[in-house]
Amino acid sequence: MLVRDAMSTVVLTIGPDHTLRQAAALMSARRIGAAVVLDPDAGGIGILTERDILNSLGLGQNPETERAHAHTTTDVVFATPSWTLEEAARAMAHGGFRHLIVLDQGGPIGIVSVRDIIRCWVPARQHTAA
Repeated sequence: MLVRDAMSTVVLTIGPDHTLRQAAALMSARRIGAAVVLDPDAGGIGILTERDILNSLGLGQNPETERAHAHTTTDVVFATPSWTLEEAARAMAHGGFRHLIVLDQGGPIGIVSVRDIIRCWVPARQHTAA
């Protein structure tokens, strides 16, 4: 199975000046763990995860004033839609992260998470009547 088969194609994108509170609210509303950060001034693509937000809170930083750009990972490993799920899982395991931005022709077209991969590998739970 390929990344294109597992990835979410609706990607939350935010700007570098979103506050962590705004990012957290958007991520929570969509029940997702990461947002793609597009910074037109820096010309790059980054990722902000729930872990980044939690780290900031753990340091006592104010989510109302902290900006996404200060917590965005910009040294990102990207996947392509033609990667196998094994390749994606291997990249996540080696990098110690749970999300990969999927690029095609230089732009983000999706995001794949550990949860997406597990859903593909583990059959849906069968409910039986007792």
